[in-house]
Amino acid sequence: MFFLPSVRRHPQFREGARDMAPMALGLGAWALMTGVAMVQSGMSTVEAVAMTLLVYAGSAQLAAIPLLAASAPAWVILATGFCVNLRFVVFSLHLRPYLMHLPRWRRLVDGYLTADLSYVVFTRHHPVPATDAAGRVAQEAYLLGGCAVTWASWMGLSLLGVALANFIPLAWGLGFAGVLALIGVLCSMATSRLRALAVLIAGATAVAAYALPLKLNIVVGIGVAVLLCFWTEKQLGLAPDAED
Repeated sequence: MFFLPSVRRHPQFREGARDMAPMALGLGAWALMTGVAMVQSGMSTVEAVAMTLLVYAGSAQLAAIPLLAASAPAWVILATGFCVNLRFVVFSLHLRPYLMHLPRWRRLVDGYLTADLSYVVFTRHHPVPATDAAGRVAQEAYLLGGCAVTWASWMGLSLLGVALANFIPLAWGLGFAGVLALIGVLCSMATSRLRALAVLIAGATAVAAYALPLKLNIVVGIGVAVLLCFWTEKQLGLAPDAED
């Protein structure tokens, strides 16, 4: 449904799917836990299914669920989701040279489908944008091959979690599985000194501000990390993408 035949039938589409396949199991476990958490937090089945299909952002969903359960103000929920998903602004800026030649609707579809792991795998396999038409088609096919796996595993297991939520007890501690999944994504992206510094600052600030209500420590941690890392980059000349 999402993919043109020329993209879906390209050999790079299958290669991207193969490269992403080993990560599908871990992603599926995270999706299953998110589906269960939505229903067990008090959301109706319709609301949980709608959030799964429309939001498609696991970390933002996990951040918003306890706020929804606590009847937090809408601005707090939106601000938290915005801050948690700020990384996608960086992803889109990085992917712009790869996709800017496409029509707007295809860029929007590609952006919707791109997740953390598909972005990481794609940029490692194609570190430089192609300059010819054939290369651009191949790169988009590879990206969407990985996105197809992540989207299918997330949607399938998240909807399964929604369906089985009333049969899975909280004592299983699935919330911890979600934390482990996020840590795995985080470690795969902390590839430079500046990024590692951002992780440390955000984590330390969030812990220090844990007493704030409505999970605002998350928003504060992200904000402090962004500001301090911008300052550090300017003062010390650290390159944000430089490998250690």
